Amino acid sequence: MITQEEINALRHKVIAPQKMLIDGQWVDASDGGTVDVVSPIDGKKLTTLAAATVEDVDRAVLAARKVFERGDWSRMAPQGRMKIMHKIADLIADNAKEMAVLGARDNGTEIGMAIKAEPGSAAGTFRFYAEAIDKVYGEIAPTADNQLALIHREPVGVVGAIVPWNFPMMIGAWKIAPALAAGNSVVLKPSEAASLNLLRLAEICQEAGLPDGVLNVITGSGSMAGEAMGLHHDIDIIGFTGSGGVGRRLMDYAARSNMKRLYLELGGKSPNIIFADAADLDHAAKVSAAGIFRNSGEVCVAGSRILVERTIHDAFVEKLRAETAKYKVGDPLDLGNNIGAITTAQQLEGDLAFVERAQKEGGTLVTGGKQLNAGQGYYMEPTIFTDIKPNMDLFQNEVFGPVVSVTPFDTEEEAVALANGTDFGLAAGVWTSNLSRAHRMVRNIKSGVVHVNTYGGAGNNVPLAGMKQSGNGADKSLHAIEKYENLKTAWIQL
Repeated sequence: MITQEEINALRHKVIAPQKMLIDGQWVDASDGGTVDVVSPIDGKKLTTLAAATVEDVDRAVLAARKVFERGDWSRMAPQGRMKIMHKIADLIADNAKEMAVLGARDNGTEIGMAIKAEPGSAAGTFRFYAEAIDKVYGEIAPTADNQLALIHREPVGVVGAIVPWNFPMMIGAWKIAPALAAGNSVVLKPSEAASLNLLRLAEICQEAGLPDGVLNVITGSGSMAGEAMGLHHDIDIIGFTGSGGVGRRLMDYAARSNMKRLYLELGGKSPNIIFADAADLDHAAKVSAAGIFRNSGEVCVAGSRILVERTIHDAFVEKLRAETAKYKVGDPLDLGNNIGAITTAQQLEGDLAFVERAQKEGGTLVTGGKQLNAGQGYYMEPTIFTDIKPNMDLFQNEVFGPVVSVTPFDTEEEAVALANGTDFGLAAGVWTSNLSRAHRMVRNIKSGVVHVNTYGGAGNNVPLAGMKQSGNGADKSLHAIEKYENLKTAWIQL
């Protein structure tokens, strides 16, 4: 836990202009360029980031390749890599309060969520993959008596990780930790809207003894540094979390360069389905509100489409409205608030535009829909719409903000059709006391994770994998390590 006094002691700490980490050295951009870091708490400048150039990306990739080929990390004994990754986890935990406050100043996540979902989650992720290092084996395939077939797992080489601004430490750890566990080197590109905690993580990795060049961090714009990574001929894999538009561009860059492997998590429009036989509608409403409004709705798996059986639709909407009224929006570093700031002014503008379009298309605004504290940061009321039909923009497209639609259904088959009726397939929720129905819904919903009688909270031991235009590959679990390995067969005549 963290106290308000501890938060207040950290909230005004001066943040020096930030450098990049390349080959163990903290450096400025080669042309001296910078990007301003603006806090969503008050709209004021916090510091600057180095704005990486193509030359800087080249330097980072070269450093990663050199140390990989040299074997400082890629051929280190498993016990040595385990020790360093456990040390990274320990140092994250030791500095969790500082990092949570720093992250909230940078991207606006409410501090109660930030301390658990950012340093707390990242420390757990590094521990999980540290323990996996000596527990993921190669294979011996069955053959004739005079033959031996071995299947080796080898690190791929240089991994590019491009991380969004909503949970940079959590999502960064999902990519960095399994890539390191497999023995790879990493070039990390955080979002320019939330780089500070990942730069701090890089310092921790150095302190823990990670060899120079194994983790490099470049900062700046996606249009410069991200594109340079996508087009780079010596990056073997890119793991990306972000928008579908950028994912498509990365696919084009991969085709135009070395056909690097891409693993893309591209967001969702996740259905949260409430049947009339749900055991506790009050609890379902409480969890459903948290499933869309925490972190101002800036959550990839947010349950942004609530589908409710028609016989309980009006009653559930009222319960949801009552739960929403309990949320207090404001300064994310005030423990009395449970919804923080929208990360950028641009994102807030887009969220409000969705509200305007939904009303023009015939949606009914139940509550919210307005900007708060104009001129004093980026804040928005949690917002509920009803009368949202499947052909409407709000039903089909990801807002990535605190806006939820509620749509009625009559039958289980209609619920499945509505749930699957978008281009996305990242997450879903089902509330029912009918065990058979729960299993049918899990089977029939096209989604990488289906929550039953809950929403959110799945652990590191299970994958988060997208279907349809929500992406490919999986973050989390032992399956994530597979993304960062090559399989090599040794076919031996005895």
